[in-house]
Amino acid sequence: MSGPHGGDRRGNRRGSQPRQGGGDRRRVSDQDGPAGRDQRRTQSKSSGRTAVGAGADLPKWLREEVVRSTKKDRRDATLNLLSAAAGSFEEGRYAAARKKLIEAKALSSRAGAIRELLALSCYRMGKWQEAVREIRTFRRVTGDTTHMAIEMDSLRALGRFDDVHATWDTFQELGGSKAAEAELRVVYGSFLLDQGEDRDAWEVTRPKRLAVDAPDWERRRWYVAARAAAKLGDKDTAKQIANAIEKQDPAMPGLESLHDEIA
Repeated sequence: MSGPHGGDRRGNRRGSQPRQGGGDRRRVSDQDGPAGRDQRRTQSKSSGRTAVGAGADLPKWLREEVVRSTKKDRRDATLNLLSAAAGSFEEGRYAAARKKLIEAKALSSRAGAIRELLALSCYRMGKWQEAVREIRTFRRVTGDTTHMAIEMDSLRALGRFDDVHATWDTFQELGGSKAAEAELRVVYGSFLLDQGEDRDAWEVTRPKRLAVDAPDWERRRWYVAARAAAKLGDKDTAKQIANAIEKQDPAMPGLESLHDEIA
């Protein structure tokens, strides 16, 4: 959609359209942890054996991932720690999950699932520096860009604003799924609004169209775009976007405050 007038300053300077490709797993939600990653992994073949019952409640592909990256005599202990940590995470007991994951990491430092869930636990606890370190290790080990929005948000919380911009640039180089891109645009657009760069925030988050039955991550991007349009004085566009959100998700958190901001 056209929206507020003006050139794409951020897009021309930093390239607002990331290349598609790169990490192919959907963004893991706050609830499901690594168990929510692309279920195509279930098609992989096992590269080793584990004792019956070790991490039995974990998805098959996840058990196999740990087996491939863990020494034989450490596999069962690692799987059991990861299983217990996943349960703690799902219950919102992030400190307990982190404690178990640190133990698991000592047994299997290259298991991507352990690094992933440890990063998410640290993020939920507000341990920003540790979250950044673990997310970057996860990406280095797996090549997965799924959680770069969390990396960027942690950097923003740390006040490392140059690194926020650098993370945006890195994602453009590496690419990622549509969901990962949308989540990154939400965080980056919000950051730009906080910095008073309203025009750039609009160019980063502006929707091409307001699709019917858009996924929740796309509606979150619309939310930031509506805020940007309102700040630029284009209330008609802001209202159009806000109304589209409300039509699809009337219970979306912050929707009432969005309408107040536009009014």
